[in-house]
Amino acid sequence: MLSSNSFRPSTDNQNDVLELQNLLSELSQDTERQLVASEIEVLQSIFGDDSIRVWHPLSNGSKNYLANGSTDGTVRYEVLLNLADPHEDITLRVLVSLPSTYPSSSPPQLQLLSRYVGAFGADANLFGSILRTYISINGVEWSEDTVCVFDGLQNILERCTTWYQDKLSAEKAGELGRDDSKEHHLATQESLRPPDLEDMIAGVHEENPPVALPAGVHIITAEPITDRKSSFIGRACRIQHPSEVPIILSHLMADRRISRAAHPIINAWRCQVDGILHQDNDDDGETAAGGRIAHLLQILEVNDVLVVVTRYFGGIHIGPDRFKHINQAARNALDLGGFLDTPIHTDSKKGQTRGKKH
Repeated sequence: MLSSNSFRPSTDNQNDVLELQNLLSELSQDTERQLVASEIEVLQSIFGDDSIRVWHPLSNGSKNYLANGSTDGTVRYEVLLNLADPHEDITLRVLVSLPSTYPSSSPPQLQLLSRYVGAFGADANLFGSILRTYISINGVEWSEDTVCVFDGLQNILERCTTWYQDKLSAEKAGELGRDDSKEHHLATQESLRPPDLEDMIAGVHEENPPVALPAGVHIITAEPITDRKSSFIGRACRIQHPSEVPIILSHLMADRRISRAAHPIINAWRCQVDGILHQDNDDDGETAAGGRIAHLLQILEVNDVLVVVTRYFGGIHIGPDRFKHINQAARNALDLGGFLDTPIHTDSKKGQTRGKKH
């Protein structure tokens, strides 16, 4: 079973090759994961031998990629995709997460790791649409017992190509507008402000409203915990199915107050469907933070809930205390939302007992 802790890509090419070979070997020895191994080999043949990289925990030096200590058996690897553009060499980094029940009863999850597509910063709408690849009508249809990562990656390439071309068109329109304004100014000696590209892009964003929350989902937001100018905000909500998780995370990332944080969506969730417990976590760049929240949910025996902690970095490193605050922010949100049997009492300076619905 593969560990579900925080993952990072390796940088040494020889290590990449060796790690992938070891992962394929271990997957091939598991009769339930042989389809996954075959699919990765097919992706290699299509996108290139160096296009697939194994992701492994930062905090664990072990090379046993299917360690017995895993809680959910999720397999994660990075795929490098080349965006077709005649004028620029653009590489996309996509994280592929395969739950232990893929492809028998669960779809994969794809996440865009690249912060930029060419010269343009990827926005929340693009990130969210990729997270929803297998649960959106504009994405890829998934069927049980059918591998589908390639179809999802192709969908991402098409989506990113369209998004990138739209950005180029908006930039070109902005340049033409500024040229026209300059000529008019010279002709009339009047000071006219040329069209601003950022305003144009903002207008495009307004045409694509934030992702709506699934029906019946209400996000509870606890009061911030502040320490040395860093702030930690916990949020929690009831979920009925794992497919709701990427939609909720995308909804949060569409909020600029959240997306501008150093670590916007550190999260963990547990959800029981038809008697089977599904769970996962994401550090969002804060090493081991998601795993700690997942452990908190486990020891508290809280199911059917998603917990998200947002950390705003204040410029002062606070060391291991950050994990204490992340856990406390998660507990406060759970307590405020009524997900705990026993109320959590916190320090009046560091914790909170009051909050609001998001």
